[in-house]
Amino acid sequence: MIRMDVAVATSSEQGQPEIQRENVRMHGRTVSYRQHRGVGTPILLVHGIGSSADTWQPVFDRLVLQNAAVIAVDLPGHGESSKESGDYSLGAMASTLRDLLDLLGHEQVHLVGHSLGGGISLQFTYQFPERVDRLVLVSSGGLGEEAFVGLRAGALPGAALALKIAINRRTVAGANRVGRLLARVGVEPHALSPSALRTVSRLGDEERREAFLATLRSVVGVRGQRVSALAKLYLIKGERVLIVWGDRDPMIPMAHGAHAHALLEGSRFVAFPGARHEPHVDDPDRFVALVLEHVGV
Repeated sequence: MIRMDVAVATSSEQGQPEIQRENVRMHGRTVSYRQHRGVGTPILLVHGIGSSADTWQPVFDRLVLQNAAVIAVDLPGHGESSKESGDYSLGAMASTLRDLLDLLGHEQVHLVGHSLGGGISLQFTYQFPERVDRLVLVSSGGLGEEAFVGLRAGALPGAALALKIAINRRTVAGANRVGRLLARVGVEPHALSPSALRTVSRLGDEERREAFLATLRSVVGVRGQRVSALAKLYLIKGERVLIVWGDRDPMIPMAHGAHAHALLEGSRFVAFPGARHEPHVDDPDRFVALVLEHVGV
């Protein structure tokens, strides 16, 4: 492994030090991350499909203000990490996180995974149980079959060509305008939400598009989610698990989280009223308070 530190400015809350993005080269791939050393066991933030560490910025900044140790990583194929063809399975992603922690010198972490990141966090917990202290699942994948129809469409033959034709600056700008107009009259379809359109706009780049589809197809088929963690939940101590969901999540039903909570004796389940698929973005103050309470900071 060869480490390459790259100073890249990132946003931060007023009055706190700027956290720079760093890159590391592992097994021929670049992995990008931000880290604040802070105090205590590090909190590792794992984002969802098509996103990046940037989606955690409001959470990251608030954790830094509390001087918590925190890491936000761009998964392979996402953000500033490498996007060449390769293995984008949950197991491969979990192994990449393990290798990054080894390089940074962290024996154990608290894992916080959103959507796909929740599925990866569950996989990491199965593969490397001794490396995980507390687990936070946020609108997590891998807890049921149902999934947003737009994700299932990505598993269809010809999806790559369809995305290549459909996504460009003009179509994304038009979708943004329609989304804003509908929001003014109280109609907010998730496919036209700012976060969804940010994800879609990134797929205009061929490398990002191919990496996105490879990741998606490793966990989602035309019928829904292909990978389930339910049969292995008994391996996890429930009291170490916090499950957070938006009660208006259109991507993955909140019932998945409630079911996992029922299977994990001693776990905690918290619904964010009015929140959609990103409760940590909708209410970062409440989310950070819950995480800090859960990890004992």
